[in-house]
Amino acid sequence: MLILTKGSIDECNTKYAQGGIAAAIGRDDSPGLHYEDTMTAGAGLCDPEAVRILTEEAPARITDLIRFGVPFDTNEGEVALAREAAHSVNRILHAGGDATGEHIELTLASLARLRNISILEYAQATRILMDGVAARGIEAMDTRTHTTLEYEGRHVILASGGAGRLFTLTTNPEVTTGDGIALAYQAGAALSDMEFFQFHPTALRLPGAAVFLISEAVRGEGGVLRNNKGERFMLDYHPQGELAPRDVVARSIVDQMQRSGEDHVYLDITHLPSQLVSARFPQIYRFCLQHGVDITRDRIPVAPAAHYMMGGVKTNVWGETTIPNLYACGECACTGVHGANRLASNSLMEVLVFGHRVVERTVAAPRAAAPVLGPLDGVVDFARCPEPSLELPGLSLARLQGLLWGEVGILRTGAGLQKAVGVLRRWDTTIGPPSDRSTHELANLLTVGRLMAEAALIREESRGAHYRTDFTEPRDDWRHHIVFAKG
Repeated sequence: MLILTKGSIDECNTKYAQGGIAAAIGRDDSPGLHYEDTMTAGAGLCDPEAVRILTEEAPARITDLIRFGVPFDTNEGEVALAREAAHSVNRILHAGGDATGEHIELTLASLARLRNISILEYAQATRILMDGVAARGIEAMDTRTHTTLEYEGRHVILASGGAGRLFTLTTNPEVTTGDGIALAYQAGAALSDMEFFQFHPTALRLPGAAVFLISEAVRGEGGVLRNNKGERFMLDYHPQGELAPRDVVARSIVDQMQRSGEDHVYLDITHLPSQLVSARFPQIYRFCLQHGVDITRDRIPVAPAAHYMMGGVKTNVWGETTIPNLYACGECACTGVHGANRLASNSLMEVLVFGHRVVERTVAAPRAAAPVLGPLDGVVDFARCPEPSLELPGLSLARLQGLLWGEVGILRTGAGLQKAVGVLRRWDTTIGPPSDRSTHELANLLTVGRLMAEAALIREESRGAHYRTDFTEPRDDWRHHIVFAKG
């Protein structure tokens, strides 16, 4: 087995996952309850079979992690379970308080280094190699020397993460540039649900400070949101208050910011015991303290930021894409689990469950096994859309991020999406051939951003994380998926 990564193997979105991982292991919980919560959060677009698999196989994957050495937090000898938004019971496991993803990622990366697995760092995938209609390998560029080599294999697995760097404000690290999604699209694979991108309601908003996630678990422990007047406001928007679905909380915060003219609201956890706060959220406590905010005494200035991509490379429940021998798992894949709105802490479990199933299938499957996918509804040939004639500034990362943040962000309008699509199509006709890591990443972000804007313009309703001010309600005739496939 060969693993290619464009940077260090330790650098990925998983490392920054604070909130935890969801599994029905509590005495008052069951896979059935976890299933119902996930389906409800997905706003009518979850794949029931994928959700059933996730929720039923989750406890076994937790057993695997414990066996591998992930140090989950405990309470009197039992794994401690916490509550997050839209979960009906406590089912969120944490490791190191707010360092769950880091513990999981470092544990698995260390095991990979000790096993018979070849790891090639600083090797950026630039093209999926094809043998007719099937994938046969990867073309990759050494990001230090810019030399290119080809690597062949019986199976090609994309586990390249999301595309949070599309947006000006994001909780994602710099590596999240949609590479695997763009490569799969260019190779001819089908993509689904590209319009659904989740914005986390609470990221630290301080002048001079990097965007830093303030975990939903802070609200799960009793943190409340206050406006610039000190008033708690979430109960005015939703009966679940701070534990309403993420899209509701994010839009509510935006509404409060628009009313006040401020670029933030406040998350207040000062009413909880200071020792509990510093022990439960050590990373958040230390980071905020370094920037002059003592969260045991001070309210935390927060605002929404781009966080997680629900759409991606369309797969079945074994991780197979529409291209034989090509698989996808994790945030770059669209398994159907998340639907229109991801349930908190299902993402780490999704990659474990479906990553495990990808391994099972690739070990058992012969080369060029035909993927078993259902019919593709709403297929759009993205490549044949007409290109407008526009005069506009040249493409840059900052301009791309600003356009997506402004027009394809938390609140969307038909006019804004039309503008974004026009600009993105024009940039797509003028971008030059990539030559190094940054230009490859920019080209990939442009492809993914254009697909996202096109899908958001097509979907004339509001559903889950996709909210249009000109179509504010969900519509039954839009209870289906938009699928892109390159002609």
